[in-house]
Amino acid sequence: MDKADLPDAFVGVLTGIHRLLRRRLRQELPGPRLRGAQVELLRLVSASPGIGVSAAARELYLAGNSVSTLVNQLTAAGLLHREARPDDRRSASLRVTPEAEARLRAWQERRVALVREQVERLAEEDRAALTAALPALRRLADGLREEATTP
Repeated sequence: MDKADLPDAFVGVLTGIHRLLRRRLRQELPGPRLRGAQVELLRLVSASPGIGVSAAARELYLAGNSVSTLVNQLTAAGLLHREARPDDRRSASLRVTPEAEARLRAWQERRVALVREQVERLAEEDRAALTAALPALRRLADGLREEATTP
């Protein structure tokens, strides 16, 4: 493969894997379907209980009003709890509900199982190549994250 073709090929494969995983998970897991941004927000709030809307928007690289819309949708669905902060009644503190935690846990467990099944089917050389690529992929993700935070 030509060096110039690598970025496009890489993004194409990642996008395809992500899409296939999402479709399989939607088919197999119960409950109403959640959009990608909704799941991202739930995962963020689960990892950072009490996070505010503005901080969540910064973390997800979304506009504040977009996150507010997601918060309203997820609150109405019973997956997110919003409460006013005692020190600033205009700000909200976000927490996932037990139902959301259960859904996130089921989603994560099934996603890992789906990928594990496929990785185990690969030849040993392919598994070794994936393992060897992980540090470079992490550095790529770190570079994208840093670039996104630099004005």
